[in-house]
Amino acid sequence: QVQLVESGGGLVQPGGSLRLSCTASGFTFSSVVMNWYRQAAGKERDLVATIGRFGGIRNYADSVKGRFTISRDNAKNTLYLQMNSLKPEDTAVYYCYVRFGGSDYWGQGTQVTVSS
Repeated sequence: QVQLVESGGGLVQPGGSLRLSCTASGFTFSSVVMNWYRQAAGKERDLVATIGRFGGIRNYADSVKGRFTISRDNAKNTLYLQMNSLKPEDTAVYYCYVRFGGSDYWGQGTQVTVSS
């Protein structure tokens, strides 16, 4: 079955960096577009970044452009999100997401807290 497992979250000071990972299994990773979403407490889940099957196409929410970088390693079935210059407003649970075969799949999420 499809599994998405995020890791790498934690507590970081403003201006700091974190790298999130999402390890995928149960499907052909290189054949699908992958995404990172985030959900802050009391708010809707928002799209953060999207990456094409081979990494050539990447799109970002305006709020993270220039600070976050999405990437993937198809040989390792792993999606990444490098987050730099973190701000308190980046505090949220971060999820990786994939849609294929008419179904939506989410990881369990990893908490990122940006606070001094």
